Amino acid sequence: MTKLRIVIADDERPARSFLAAALRDFEDVDIVGEAVNGAEAVEIIEREQPDLVFLDLQMPEVDGIGVVRLLRKSHMPLVAFVTAYDEYAVRAFELNAVDYLLKPVDRGRLRETLNRVHERLDQADFRATESAKMESAIADYEAAQRPAFLERIPVRRRDDITLLPVKQIASVVAEGELLHLTSTKQERYTINYRLKDLADRLDPNQFIRLSRGVLVNLESISKINPLPGGTYLVTLTNGQELSASRIQSRVLREQLLKL
Repeated sequence: MTKLRIVIADDERPARSFLAAALRDFEDVDIVGEAVNGAEAVEIIEREQPDLVFLDLQMPEVDGIGVVRLLRKSHMPLVAFVTAYDEYAVRAFELNAVDYLLKPVDRGRLRETLNRVHERLDQADFRATESAKMESAIADYEAAQRPAFLERIPVRRRDDITLLPVKQIASVVAEGELLHLTSTKQERYTINYRLKDLADRLDPNQFIRLSRGVLVNLESISKINPLPGGTYLVTLTNGQELSASRIQSRVLREQLLKL
């Protein structure tokens, strides 16, 4: 049996090591790369062009779905999402016949995934079929788990609590466990909250990540200047200048800088 070239992407080292060890028990597997985050996953996948990627659904900055969206169609491998139990993900993946594994990964279930991949690789035009299934699964998943987005955020200024309208927030910058919110009028507020949790409650059509620790309001972006290395410097209407990471610069190009 032809060996499957496989990439593993998971930000948790124990989970990544456990899956790699389980895969090495199978003779038809060749692990060609391990990624510790979504950005690295995109780089490794496009360089190695594997047959299959085991992709952690929940990763910071660029999650599993973000990786799929960033990959060029010509580099799209077969994907098996790996996740802690998530009823919305399970329902969406099963409905659209997209492979997934629940943590901790069961060896027998892993073997089933590998067998299915062998079968799919033998089918003509499998990339187009798998890509269509993936797009449907992602749409169903996001529609099912979408909460009501925040419209106001309570912030404290001295002894007063103010309800700050989300549309007036120009940027959110993380510093440890604190988030610094800067308004369109250059007012600064600090709240104790995780950026990942706040990002999940903000409308992704209104806010975009510039890096692991920075969110900006799309309506507040006034200028985007290219920097060496393919990154960007983003200037906001309130005068703030914030740098975009390399992977998020790619997102900016795909979402904002193309007609």
